[in-house]
Amino acid sequence: MKREDFPAPEEGFVITHFLTVRDQDRARAFYADILGGQVLLERDPCILKLANTWVILNDGGGPTPDKPEITLEAPSNPGKVSSFMNIRVADIQARYEEWSGKGAEFITPPIDRGREIRCYMRDPDGYIIEVGEATGIKAMLEG
Repeated sequence: MKREDFPAPEEGFVITHFLTVRDQDRARAFYADILGGQVLLERDPCILKLANTWVILNDGGGPTPDKPEITLEAPSNPGKVSSFMNIRVADIQARYEEWSGKGAEFITPPIDRGREIRCYMRDPDGYIIEVGEATGIKAMLEG
């Protein structure tokens, strides 16, 4: 691993996305094998470089001194979501076919929404991930 691959800046800051997971190995396999993430740490926590960001996968747990009264847990209701990862792609149909072929479970195929073509998939813990191609937005910016 190269120093610049790890999310610990010399100055300023970087943003990572932390996901509480039920099984680090299963979650790591999804983000590495399907989405192509580079595994930096195998577990406790698992850290992956995913395109131009990092994803941290770790078990849930009860309160700690720095977050008293807060419990971390994976989603319990797949029909309710408060946040999600958004992946912008250059060719949504190609990514949809590639990731579906590797076992990703999409909620729907890509749908043209005017400004963008998008669809959503779920990771093994039920988190949704938006996959979108900004077709109309790109045209607006170019015009």
